[in-house]
Amino acid sequence: MMNINNNNEAGGEVHRPRQRQTALAALLGSGLLLGVTTNLAKVANGIGVTPLAYLTWSLMGAALLLSITSSYRGQTARVNRRSVEYFVIAGFLSTAGSNLIFFNVVPHLGVSFVALMFSLPPLLTYAAALAMKMETFCWWRASGVLLALAGTTVLVIRQWNTTDADPMWILVALIGPVLLAAGNIYRSHRWPPAASAESLAPGMLTGAFAILVLTALVFDLSLSVSDENAYAKPLIAVQSIVFAGQFLLLFVLQKSGGPVFLSLMGGVSAVFGVPIAMVLLAEPMLPAFLPSATLIAAGIIVMLFGVKVCEQKVIQPESRR
Repeated sequence: MMNINNNNEAGGEVHRPRQRQTALAALLGSGLLLGVTTNLAKVANGIGVTPLAYLTWSLMGAALLLSITSSYRGQTARVNRRSVEYFVIAGFLSTAGSNLIFFNVVPHLGVSFVALMFSLPPLLTYAAALAMKMETFCWWRASGVLLALAGTTVLVIRQWNTTDADPMWILVALIGPVLLAAGNIYRSHRWPPAASAESLAPGMLTGAFAILVLTALVFDLSLSVSDENAYAKPLIAVQSIVFAGQFLLLFVLQKSGGPVFLSLMGGVSAVFGVPIAMVLLAEPMLPAFLPSATLIAAGIIVMLFGVKVCEQKVIQPESRR
């Protein structure tokens, strides 16, 4: 099964169908918003907003929105050593570090390439989850992960051989999935006891915001957004709303689906993000996009089917006891 440390309330057989439905809804919603985020990052670059400033102020806005919502609903997280550690490390791996990489890569490799890079974390997440005994081995899941990996590999190799591609940016882009996979495992493994998804999301975004501000201060980088650009601040406001929904659903997905199911969010984001980039931003179709996207989609379908099959194999022996 796909378990995380504090998923006890959904551990019974009666709750599994509802849990799967919640996970699937959260997967589709978070994937859609992630696809929108990737496209908005390119729009921000096009109007002259630096990736660091755009990410920093968008995260601050999202953190404020989620903090107000969680406070109103009485879902604020306890602030202690464990939670602060969680917010800072999860904020770096899942938000500040990975998004800063992808936001910087988008202008050089395009939205479509970055969107498909989000499909790479499943293999890394699955291997780590197996090693840490957070996941039981299942051929269906392993096959789905390998199909998604094959699709990503086809795209990377084809892009690498393109004459106008910069290999350095391709290598930088590959660091992002590693951070995301590490974040998937860390958030599951170190989920604070009795904490709800709604209470953890604003803390993680606040931690990411603090890391980015500190980075700007240490390296003397500007976080300013020009008042002369009439579209910059409204775009940041829109991104803040998108981030708020995206990361809230991410924690809901983490709670209901576990780290490997969560990592499929990247593949779903490509399904939404790539067509948006082609239609609204006039991006050309990437070399080998169709075979790559087909393999990734097949991997997601196999993985989703495997969730039910693998759970049934675990439930049946338990029910005989």
